[in-house]
Amino acid sequence: MRSGPSRVGAALLGRRAGLRWVHLVLGGALLMPYWLLCSVFLTLVTDTRGAFGGSLAVQFGSYAMALPLAAATAFFPLTRPISVAVARALCGVPAERFADGPARSCAAKAGTAGWFTLHVGLGGLVAGASLALPPFAVATMLLPFSQDLRTSAASLAYGLDHPWWSALGIPAGLLMLLALAAASAGAGALLARQAPVLLGPTPADRLAAAERHAAELAVRNRLARELHDSVGHALSAVTLQAGAARRVLGAADPDLTFVREALTAIEETTRRTVGELDSVLGLLRQGEDDAELPGPGLEALDTLLAHSGLKVTCELEGDRAATVPRPVSQEVYRIVQEGLSNALRHGEAAPVSLRLRAADDQLEVTMENPLPGRAPVVRPGGGRGLRGVAERAALLGGRALCGPTAGGTAWRLSVLLPLGGGGR
Repeated sequence: MRSGPSRVGAALLGRRAGLRWVHLVLGGALLMPYWLLCSVFLTLVTDTRGAFGGSLAVQFGSYAMALPLAAATAFFPLTRPISVAVARALCGVPAERFADGPARSCAAKAGTAGWFTLHVGLGGLVAGASLALPPFAVATMLLPFSQDLRTSAASLAYGLDHPWWSALGIPAGLLMLLALAAASAGAGALLARQAPVLLGPTPADRLAAAERHAAELAVRNRLARELHDSVGHALSAVTLQAGAARRVLGAADPDLTFVREALTAIEETTRRTVGELDSVLGLLRQGEDDAELPGPGLEALDTLLAHSGLKVTCELEGDRAATVPRPVSQEVYRIVQEGLSNALRHGEAAPVSLRLRAADDQLEVTMENPLPGRAPVVRPGGGRGLRGVAERAALLGGRALCGPTAGGTAWRLSVLLPLGGGGR
């Protein structure tokens, strides 16, 4: 644990204090063009020798006029990201306390203007003092050792050439340097305190960030549903087909035709699933969050049913190709796929009945399969498939219901989707 003098030394001369001093000097450099412009204007108006001619009135007047000009230019939207980048690196403030992106709202622009004015204002004073004070302090500390310096000092104030007075030059010079370090550290600490206040996120920034986060979560959930339904169904179907082929091969008189059909179904299912997986992963790599997800629709439903590993009775009402929009067609395919996966996992490969009915600008999907005599095996943590079905239906403006039928002998999944609208 540091002692008191050590903490004071670190506060005045440590790495953080040095970075903040650099930050202040940069502010002084940013103020210089405004200051020069105002000094030229004051020189013309007042007919003086100019800012470099020794007129303190012109120098400080130019400084006072430069600050409003700096504040006005800080209203440009890109000023905030530049200021934030510099403040993150040099102020010693946690990065998450700053806002990201250009200033769009009036509150964000006003905060940026306030910060920029404070930065260049304090920076101009500290930078000017850093240029002028150290040479003067060094000259003061050399008074006891130089007769010429003492003679020059005597011309400014009577008695400074006396040895006793000149001996005070060393502590006086050190005090000047210490005062400069303290002023710089104090100005840097003030900037660090005000940085999150003036450059932090406004309510509009927080709302925009929340909307971006919600959009990212929606995309992630959307891709997770696609992967869950596609890969999950494929694994369930492949597991069932492989298990059935293994049992048939282990029989005394194996049915090789059945085994061949099972292996063919496994091959086609895995090939189709690998294609779907590549499409989804390609979308992830490209970062196209708003792009339409590639995937099969109702045109591929016959292939899905034929290689599902289940006996499915399908009843169709209406012209599904002509009346069902593409987004709805894709979601219906995934919903049916998830229903088949649940029947494979929990229904002991019992027959499944599927009905698709398009009428009154709505598409109704109903799936039923007998419930097994024993309780279904529940995976640790539960499944997410039925939740995904409900989400798919809700995103299209529809609804999904699932559960045992009235008699308790079958499981029913019923989904109602509008055909005239809805979006993801």
